[in-house]
Amino acid sequence: MSRKAQAKKFWQFRNAANDPSIGELYLYGEISDATWWGDEVTPKQFIEDLKSLGDIKTLNVYINSYGGDVFAAHAIHSQLKRHKAKVNVYIDGVAASAASIIAMAGDTIYIPANAMMMVHHPLSGMLGYFYARELRQIADELDKIAESIIAAYMEKTTLDREAILEVMDGDDGEGTWMTAQEAVDLGFADEIEERKNVAASLLGDILNVNGVEFDISQFKNFPRDKFRAVAVAQHQAQAQPKPVEDINQKKEEKPMEIK
Repeated sequence: MSRKAQAKKFWQFRNAANDPSIGELYLYGEISDATWWGDEVTPKQFIEDLKSLGDIKTLNVYINSYGGDVFAAHAIHSQLKRHKAKVNVYIDGVAASAASIIAMAGDTIYIPANAMMMVHHPLSGMLGYFYARELRQIADELDKIAESIIAAYMEKTTLDREAILEVMDGDDGEGTWMTAQEAVDLGFADEIEERKNVAASLLGDILNVNGVEFDISQFKNFPRDKFRAVAVAQHQAQAQPKPVEDINQKKEEKPMEIK
C-alpha cells in the first residue's frame, strides 16, 4: 500500500449547503502527525481539499480537538492564514494544545460560553536511552518550537512575549485552561457565543465531547471542576451540535508533542 493511501484525514472540507461561496472545515479529534513532517503527501492533500472548495468568500472552521502534532498545526495555520477568504473559527467544545494554534488563524474566533481553550509548552515523547548531549539537543529544539507557538499567539492576541509565556506556563508549569470569558479577556478569542448544546460527559479519565473521546490523564492539570460547570451549562442549551462525517472516530488522544 502506498504512503498516500495510508494517510488518514483528520479534517473534512465541504461547501455550505445553502451558499457555495462559504466553505466549511471540520477539525474534530486528534491533529494527526501522519506524514506531515518530512513528507509532502498529507499537506498536499489538505491544500488540494481546500482548493476544491472553489472561489469561496468565507471559510468557517469548526474545531473540537485536544490537539496533537505541532507541525501539522503550524502547516494548517499557515494555509488558513494565506487563504484569501475571511476565516471564522468556531470552538465546538474544546480547542486545546496544538488545536489552539490552528484557531489563531481565524480573523474572528467565536467561542461558546460553555467551551474551553488550552495552551501550553510543547512536549516531546521519548522512548529509549539518551546521552546528555542528545537530551540538550531535544531541549533546544523544543525551545525553538515554543518560539514558533509564541509567535502565533502574539500575532492574534494583544499580549507581549512575556505575557504569552506566563499563560503557557500556567500556575503549575502545565499550561492554562481558559473558559470562554478568560479566552476573550486574554485575546485568544474574539467573541463569546450563546451557550451551545455540546454533548459532553466525563467518565474517569475519558472525556467525550460531541462524540470525540479524549484521554485527559495525559493533561496533568485538567480542570475537572471547570469542566463540570461547563457540562451542567451544556444541558441547558437548545442548539444541537453540527454533524461531522468520518471525523468522529475513536482515537488515542495526546497532547501537542514532537515526533
